[in-house]
Amino acid sequence: MINRHRFLVGLFIFGTACAFAQNGRTIQVDVTYEGSGTVNAGHNIYVALWDSADIDSGPPVAVKALDSKTGSVTFTEVQKVPAYVSTAYDPTGAWDAQSPPPSGSSLGVYSVHPPTPEPIDAAPGQTAKVKLKFDDTNKVP
Repeated sequence: MINRHRFLVGLFIFGTACAFAQNGRTIQVDVTYEGSGTVNAGHNIYVALWDSADIDSGPPVAVKALDSKTGSVTFTEVQKVPAYVSTAYDPTGAWDAQSPPPSGSSLGVYSVHPPTPEPIDAAPGQTAKVKLKFDDTNKVP
């Protein structure tokens, strides 16, 4: 009887974990930076995930770094959709992405109609893929 109980509890935990994994939302962002800055381990591009189109309203939900001019980042277990993404290139090599970007940072946002951020909807258990291309046109003063 005890072994059967353990089996049922284990099966419940496994089923719950599988259901959670299937319901997670994932957003993959393919980034291309066409600016003049050198991107490497010391001068990253930071990709930020936001839960509001008002990306100036507070800190992002998550931030991932890229150390090349082209690459992808993936945000898993996105809790709220629609979501929004933006990029910032760190020309100083000293920014930790925990504060607003420093002066001279090149900025980008995923948008079909710039400068309005485009909402990204990811269905449960699916991966939404977007392409974000930016350059040195928009910079932090």
